[in-house]
Amino acid sequence: MSNQPACPKCNYTYTYDDGVNFICPECAHEWPMISDISDSDSDAFIVKDSNGNILSNGDSITIIKDLKVKGSSSSLKIGTKVKNIKLVDSDHNIECKIDGFGEMKLKSEFVKKL
Repeated sequence: MSNQPACPKCNYTYTYDDGVNFICPECAHEWPMISDISDSDSDAFIVKDSNGNILSNGDSITIIKDLKVKGSSSSLKIGTKVKNIKLVDSDHNIECKIDGFGEMKLKSEFVKKL
């Protein structure tokens, strides 16, 4: 393994990082990576909503148009509110949990920050 720190909660040694946080697979504890390298990486990874507002982890958003849900007969309706989002570095750059649908990945161009 690389130079990952041990979990501060349970001292498990096989932790990993997800780009912004370190994660312990044993107890699921997450803690921020603190270094000069991660500060420069966070500048490169900026997610903006449809209005150009910068989004961050834990923000609340609203869906701005009806979205078809792949594999489901129903769709997400305009105005659906989503709390506590998580940003990821992919084409669907928002991970969230929506009541009635469960875990979802959304594109930031279809949401606006509350």
